[in-house]
Amino acid sequence: MPARGDHDARRRDVSEAVWRVLAARGFTGLTLRAVAAEMDASTGLLTHYFPSKKALVAHALDLAEERTANRPRREAPPGLASLRAALLDVLPLTPAASDMNRVWVGSWDMALADPELGERQRRRYDAWRGRLRPHVVTAVERGELPPATGVDDTVASAAAFAHGLVVHALFAPDAYPPTRQTAMLDAFLASLTTAPSPPD
Repeated sequence: MPARGDHDARRRDVSEAVWRVLAARGFTGLTLRAVAAEMDASTGLLTHYFPSKKALVAHALDLAEERTANRPRREAPPGLASLRAALLDVLPLTPAASDMNRVWVGSWDMALADPELGERQRRRYDAWRGRLRPHVVTAVERGELPPATGVDDTVASAAAFAHGLVVHALFAPDAYPPTRQTAMLDAFLASLTTAPSPPD
């Protein structure tokens, strides 16, 4: 039996190969054969880790979760500035962020087709909105957003705006360079600071 250290090192090698294939080819191209070729290993080796395609996909999502959680994050004062920083962290403003977003967007089709993966994604986005919520609450408390601001709707709008911009930037990166993405985000946040007109 191989030493524990050797096993852990091999598992790290497998995980790195899975991530490289995922970043380059997406979930459609993520197969045991592709990962084995990336490692210059046999598919038999990979079956020790992933007995099925679904197990391979689940591991890939675990890697994406881990890398998302551990990525460097911007720091900003509480309130609207921290909401801006949190949304900037999501946008594909760097090659690494673009790779990460391609992975997540690529996972949507599989998640929509598989109830278990779909529930996992639903919980993930619920948690993300939950992390955005305190920024909006603080912005209202500090007077940066109107007192009548609907917090949950504003959080949902901010999340939807960021995801929409991610998709446009991934498909047309030349049309949505980082400077334009940032300017569009700032314009969106500025629109939140205007009190809605009273109903007729």
